[in-house]
Amino acid sequence: MTIIVASYITLIGLILGSFYNVVALRMPAGESLLRPPSHCPSCNSRLKSRDLVPVLSYMLNRGKCRYCGNRISPIYVLGEAATGLLFLWIYLQFGLTGKGIIGYILVSLAVIVTMTDLKYMLIPDKVLLFFLPLFFILVLIFPEGSLVSHLLGAVSGGGILLLLALFGGMGLGDVKLMTILGFVLGFPNVILAFLIACLLGTIVGGALLITGRIRRKQHIPFGPWLAIGALLAFAYGSDLIGSYLALIG
Repeated sequence: MTIIVASYITLIGLILGSFYNVVALRMPAGESLLRPPSHCPSCNSRLKSRDLVPVLSYMLNRGKCRYCGNRISPIYVLGEAATGLLFLWIYLQFGLTGKGIIGYILVSLAVIVTMTDLKYMLIPDKVLLFFLPLFFILVLIFPEGSLVSHLLGAVSGGGILLLLALFGGMGLGDVKLMTILGFVLGFPNVILAFLIACLLGTIVGGALLITGRIRRKQHIPFGPWLAIGALLAFAYGSDLIGSYLALIG
């Protein structure tokens, strides 16, 4: 039974991941989510049902458009696969529980903002405003700790990034995102998420600098690392913080 449910959850994630591609790539460009229908970005051919099967269509067509033969950006299949795998991960961690429901919504936000930030260096307010009331309601229904902890997480998470933004080291989109993530995670998990994000950003940024992929002082998106840090803190925050306190205790 667990395998059946897990497969179903993964399938839902794959399907939603396909929709999240549309949201992430069209919304920042000011395009409609409904029109025009899904089409090849090179030849504008309208895609048929067999072209829209998440991951599978991309693999069968070898990453190319079936109509013009041009290569299709892997961002589409990566968004679909990441959402499906992360949904499966949340299910294996929390099952169909209140925290699991929050986890699925958190994954959804993480995937969308990662794609928009990587593509456009932007985290759209419309996306954040859509998820904000969802998280507020879910946290009230399925609280992880006190409401004070969640509010403190929002204030501290957003406050830290706001200070960095004032000195030019962060965009306001990151500040708004971290405020929402801080509310979901609560305190002190939000601090852990921020530290993980900084560590990952430093490692990847350093590697890109060394290999010449970016130039010194060139801005790189921080939203993806905040998203990854938040997911890790959401799933393992208590264990990681407990282990650290035991180590220094």
